[in-house]
Amino acid sequence: MADTYLYRWEGKDAHGVTHTGELSASGHAQLRAQLRRKGITVRSIRRQRTSRRRAGRSVNASDITLFSRQLATLIQSGVPLLQALEVIGKGFEQCAMRQLMIELTRDIAAGTSLTAALRKKPEHFDTLFCNLVEAGEQAGALEVMLQRIATYKEKSDTLKKKIKKAMTYPIAVLLVALLVSGILLIKVVPQFQGVFASFNAQLPVFTLWVIGLSEALQHHGLWLLLGAAGAAVIVRHRYKASATLRHRLDALLLKIPVTGQLLHLSAIARFARTLSTTLAAGVPLLDALDSVAGATGNSVLKEAVLRLKQHVATGTQIHVAMSSSGAFPDMAIQMTAIGEESGTLDSMLNHVATYYESEVDTLVDNLTTLMEPAIMVVLGIVVGGLVIAMYLPIFKLGQVI
Repeated sequence: MADTYLYRWEGKDAHGVTHTGELSASGHAQLRAQLRRKGITVRSIRRQRTSRRRAGRSVNASDITLFSRQLATLIQSGVPLLQALEVIGKGFEQCAMRQLMIELTRDIAAGTSLTAALRKKPEHFDTLFCNLVEAGEQAGALEVMLQRIATYKEKSDTLKKKIKKAMTYPIAVLLVALLVSGILLIKVVPQFQGVFASFNAQLPVFTLWVIGLSEALQHHGLWLLLGAAGAAVIVRHRYKASATLRHRLDALLLKIPVTGQLLHLSAIARFARTLSTTLAAGVPLLDALDSVAGATGNSVLKEAVLRLKQHVATGTQIHVAMSSSGAFPDMAIQMTAIGEESGTLDSMLNHVATYYESEVDTLVDNLTTLMEPAIMVVLGIVVGGLVIAMYLPIFKLGQVI
């Protein structure tokens, strides 16, 4: 079946009235034929682009969450799947999401199941999402499963935003501090050098050090900046390509005071939330652990979950395997054990996820509160140190006079 694209058209009807709109078609000829049947003579056709510049933004996690919630609501209301996808597509302003709905509609209209259509879009729908939808289709409870998926993704997105909030603020302030320091070193310090040259006196060591740093930035600042940017790109590429480097960096991040605890608790919360959702959907435990491993967001925890799967496959209870791994907190292990013994593992894991999400929320608030004075101290030391270095010779000259 030919690819379908979204077109913007303009034309006139039999009465000479101008009409505009958007339609999906495989090409100009098909679009003209569709409009001709409606009594419209086409004047112009323009294919809608789905690039970031044209669409405003590409499809993101929030769009997929909203799609899940809307599709669940429409199906629960009795709206047929194809019609539901068309309604959802019209509700999105950006063309990228509209195009995605058009492609899903096209595949399903050709006889493909929703799960198979979603699996063709791995960049938008991960394995966990597709597996849960497949479980819902097989059980005849697609709307219920979509509601669970939407709830899961909403909580996961909220958790990610909390982590980003905790990390972004101090990084942004430190970048501003570096920018201000760079401006002082490149623009302000050279002005003082001319004054110091007229002293014909030995400058303090601290002042000489700052002047040396200023001269280095003036002569090699651009190369240093390009080198830092290049190093960042190389590290990022190597991080994605090398499992060993990824494991080492993730392990290092977990050892950082406060920040490491935050990352560890968030990974535990994702582990519990994902496993609870998959088990509630009827996915077998071993299959569920495969999806859970990729959802932890940390390679150290991912390897721990994969080891859990190996132990569970040999008949070991999951809470025993969690205890022997050393990667899970005691409370998570104890609640998992209670869930296994009572046959309510999915429910207990849901409680575990809620508890650790609350812990992450509290830790983020505390970290933000503590970081504000700490950052002010850092800014004061950096900027104040530069100012003192420049005025120290003047103070000493005043004492001599």
